Amino acid sequence: MKILKAGVMFSLLFAAVIVPALAEPKGHDYAVVVSTQTLADAGWKKVVDALVKEHAASVVTFDSDVAATLPELRRQYPRYVCFVAKPTEAGRKFVRQIQRLTRRFNDDPYVDCFWGIVTGYDAANALRIAECTQPLTIHRTASATEVALDMCESGIWYSELKKNQAVRKEAGQEPREFKGPDDTTKALADLLSGDQADLFITSGHASERNWMIGYGYRNGTFRCENGQLYGLDSAGQRHPIHSDRPKVYMPIGNCLMGHVDGPDAMAIAYMNSAGVRQMLGYTIPTAYGYGGWGCLDYFVEQPGRYSFTEAFFANQIALVNRLETFFPGSANAEVDDNGALSGTIVPTAAAKAAGLTAGDGRWLVSDRDTVAFYGDPAWEARMGKLPTAWEQTLTEQDGVWTFEIKPNRGAKTFEPINQNGSQRGGRPIVQFLPRHVKTVQVMEGAELNPVITDNFVLVPNPGKYEAGKSYRVVFRTGRVD
Repeated sequence: MKILKAGVMFSLLFAAVIVPALAEPKGHDYAVVVSTQTLADAGWKKVVDALVKEHAASVVTFDSDVAATLPELRRQYPRYVCFVAKPTEAGRKFVRQIQRLTRRFNDDPYVDCFWGIVTGYDAANALRIAECTQPLTIHRTASATEVALDMCESGIWYSELKKNQAVRKEAGQEPREFKGPDDTTKALADLLSGDQADLFITSGHASERNWMIGYGYRNGTFRCENGQLYGLDSAGQRHPIHSDRPKVYMPIGNCLMGHVDGPDAMAIAYMNSAGVRQMLGYTIPTAYGYGGWGCLDYFVEQPGRYSFTEAFFANQIALVNRLETFFPGSANAEVDDNGALSGTIVPTAAAKAAGLTAGDGRWLVSDRDTVAFYGDPAWEARMGKLPTAWEQTLTEQDGVWTFEIKPNRGAKTFEPINQNGSQRGGRPIVQFLPRHVKTVQVMEGAELNPVITDNFVLVPNPGKYEAGKSYRVVFRTGRVD
């Protein structure tokens, strides 16, 4: 898809963003993609059947290469795609294939659907995930790294950098610092097992088999065994973790936590014994962080605006937009099994002026292709709604859409809320469209440099607030569905 940024258009009455003419969808808004071998397994077929029943979904099968489903997915053009896979199928290669596949429904570089991988320790575990249909409102957040608790209804975080540092927020009160334990293993295990967390956030060193809780000091670990998650503190005491309460897991800075290399992976244990119904995770070692940490900017720090699915994909869209802006041509660059880059990453003059190098481009490509999303993408988990830094509204009348941004915090509206982690702040403002569209004409707001595709509107973060300025984009569209 050829996308023209409105801010660099000619001085006409309106600017045009060309959206490809898409085939009329088959009628399914949701597709389940599964290998023929997995579908032939009676237990796993129940998982597929549950998703089909819940979402009136179509089923698309493949023999050995998930990329072979592209022609049919292009024909259907579903809004949601769920990949059902046994844990032996859902490795990093599978994730990379899905990342690339779901950006190729049309010829723009952005993701064309909301997707997720439903897997589990066994078919019964996967079925529990597929049958979790009650929406989740996140009232309680638990984290092993600093997060913006002022944007959470209630919660607690323990520092991974400084021993004994901890902050708690009770509902309706301000966050307060307190002295935490020397070893936080039991405290975190108790939060998960005691159903005191709807959202769990971690960072630090990890692998497919363990997570080191402390990053700047000695602490315990989380480990897994036979699909069961447990904590092992620094004194060698074991703390089993079991919860059936549905929750979301964000290992935003952990290496390899999203790599499902079989049923003994940490991600599988979180799903099987800790009640995790959706999670993201790196499938490779990470040192950059845009694809993980940035999800906090959309999910936690804009509470109630995005579902977890939407927040993950808003961050993916922001990542691709950063590549397109500073490293044009990177859409064809790829990362192999060992993290080696193929293709050329050439920074623009604007990238160099912003302090970005080809190394940044290489890491962005890696983050684009190697972060996984697990769970039913249509399941809705959302932070409890609180005041946000700005309001954003999208309305439509007679094919004319108005996207408006209203600052709430004056000069601080577009400043970062929390900068703990890596690659934080400055994320563009993203609004998903309720249906696919085509033939977009920007009638107002070209100076904001909007990017409009068939399924979202993106406005670059203004950075500096200007009193009295209108932050509004008006555009006309044709319909696809």
